Amino acid sequence: MTKSELIDKVTERIQGLTRKQVETIINTIFSGMKAALARGEKIEIRGFGNFRLKKRNAKIARNPRTGEQIHVPAKHVLHFKVGKPFHDALNEKTG
Repeated sequence: MTKSELIDKVTERIQGLTRKQVETIINTIFSGMKAALARGEKIEIRGFGNFRLKKRNAKIARNPRTGEQIHVPAKHVLHFKVGKPFHDALNEKTG
């Protein structure tokens, strides 16, 4: 699902809001999430999951094509842990 598909779905479900208003709401939510993660905060959406940054340390890697050693700098990566209700919904047995 793309962001514009999400906006369309929300616009269909909530009467009284225009597509532009829903787009502003979605953009505000995503901006807030980005800002919180940039500050090192954890985002918890109950029933859905948790977002947090994990630090990856610098390391020496190897280029598989040439065998040359390469320095990979430390960086932060986004980690998502799915919530139990969401996990259960994804894995419920049908039939």
